[in-house]
Amino acid sequence: MLIVADENIPLLDSFFGDIGDIRRVSGRTLSPGDVNGADILLVRSVTRVNEALLKGSRVRYVGTSTIGTDHVDLAWLEAHGIAFSAAPGCNANSVAEYVLSVLSLYAEKRGLEDWETLSVGIVGAGNVGSELARKLEKLDFTVRLCDPPRAEQEEDGEQDFCSLDEALECDVITLHTPLTREGPHATFHMMDQARLDRLSAGQLLINTSRGEVIDSIALQERLDAANAPTVVLDVWEQEPKINPQLLDSVWLGTPHIAGYSLEGKVQGTEMIYQSLCRFLGLPVRKKAGQFLPEPALSKLSFTSAAEEMDAGNIAMRSCYDPRKDDARLRLTMALPAEERGSAFDRLRKNYPVRREFSSVKIQLKGTSKSLQDTFRALGFKLKI
Repeated sequence: MLIVADENIPLLDSFFGDIGDIRRVSGRTLSPGDVNGADILLVRSVTRVNEALLKGSRVRYVGTSTIGTDHVDLAWLEAHGIAFSAAPGCNANSVAEYVLSVLSLYAEKRGLEDWETLSVGIVGAGNVGSELARKLEKLDFTVRLCDPPRAEQEEDGEQDFCSLDEALECDVITLHTPLTREGPHATFHMMDQARLDRLSAGQLLINTSRGEVIDSIALQERLDAANAPTVVLDVWEQEPKINPQLLDSVWLGTPHIAGYSLEGKVQGTEMIYQSLCRFLGLPVRKKAGQFLPEPALSKLSFTSAAEEMDAGNIAMRSCYDPRKDDARLRLTMALPAEERGSAFDRLRKNYPVRREFSSVKIQLKGTSKSLQDTFRALGFKLKI
């Protein structure tokens, strides 16, 4: 059995080596010739999986180690009897921690002593948006959750949803929607000129979903105008050849890595491994945890002298500081224009190991219950 797989999917040999022969390929440039003779195709979001790629092939199973599926023609796969699986929720915690790290930097930028005074509008209440909302609510943030499709389907449900207009009134607006181009709630260019014009200098807009959710031309015009909002982009239109002028205009820019924690990536591999085993009728023998190495940072200690916000910032930024990824991305803009796209992809391919907050044990000596609760809400392990 031949498995053709994106070379950037982690632990391919560990999970799939005893199922079949593995042919590693570049996901960005994967072609019909690359899948020649393949039985199984494993991809990420950079590969378009459709008739043009698979027509005439013998592929009978496609797995994507990502939460999104807008890069896959699901209808065509179904019509041709090709099984499919994604990894919904695999990197939800990673993206939530990315947003928390950004919020800590933004609160510092605004000179706020208590970051929970920021109201946060979460647009998209799938796995990522729901996980972020859960964490923020535990941290006592005011959260407005916007998800029009879910609001219609769960009209009598327990969850209260707000409108997009209401979400756009918050201090922080963070986007976690899939990319959809049709229907009453299509998200393509959801943040258009009119909605961007509503945002002001006192607001922060974060996009970690899909670049096309924001009209980037309209965003550039808004950022060039007076009273512009602060913007953080992890995803971009025209990836990997992103607009250098737009990068210059945003506060923080990162190369589509919000979900790139080691735990998130490995969990994505584990989920498609489990699905493939079920498809092939094989026993599921492996789990992500058995392949995770010891983290470089395993313990932090705080005493009763620690200030709550400072201690939380130190811990979060010890695990992840978005400014490092921002600096790396901006350096690629110094390259000739024809080299920037491949440099963007290299930043993702060679991304340094990033561990989630849960990999660090926090030792607290004589600290307040409030600080203990903060660390628990963030997801750190505690030793008191």
